[in-house]
Amino acid sequence: MWWWPTDVLRSGDAVRHAGELIREGKLVVFPTDTVYGLGTNPFNPDAIERLFKAKGRPPEKAIAWLVSHVEHAKRHCRFDALAERLAERYWPGPLTLVLPLLRPVPGGLPSQAVRIPNHACALAVIQAAGGAVATTSANRSSFPAARTAHEAARALGDRVDLIIDAGTAPGGVDSTVLDLTTSPPTVLRPGPLDPEDLEETIGLRLV
Repeated sequence: MWWWPTDVLRSGDAVRHAGELIREGKLVVFPTDTVYGLGTNPFNPDAIERLFKAKGRPPEKAIAWLVSHVEHAKRHCRFDALAERLAERYWPGPLTLVLPLLRPVPGGLPSQAVRIPNHACALAVIQAAGGAVATTSANRSSFPAARTAHEAARALGDRVDLIIDAGTAPGGVDSTVLDLTTSPPTVLRPGPLDPEDLEETIGLRLV
């Protein structure tokens, strides 16, 4: 396992290395605006399987994508007027949207959770990896999310290939997850965003 501290991060070497590893299907821990994330190549089934095993995540639970720009989400997910409004209001930021996939995989889920994080290091890593990274919180399932690289390392140990230490994740709380495939939209996971603010933005009562 490689460990890159903050001072190395400033040179850009850690970001480039992280992007290369993610494209190869390796597992990389990096900070986001909410908590530290564990990421890999979203289009590599073997990489996704390894991510599930590293985290001890139940296979029925989906993995969200972090993207560096809304266009990366639109390449794979269908955006209606409601999704456009929420993305414009809350991205980058701690709102994960569950959206219909444009081309669902046979036997797979018809939707995908996506988010743009408001964190310079996370965005740089995601961009270096190609614009989208399958990401979950860097902890073992059912345990508290990691706010620091050291907490992530204690949780995941040698199950990962790289840990980027860029200080404490500022948010400390997992993102709000809003499912737009239901009518009305459903809050799947409460987070840092006020539900009343979301309702005011979209003009609908949330479930």
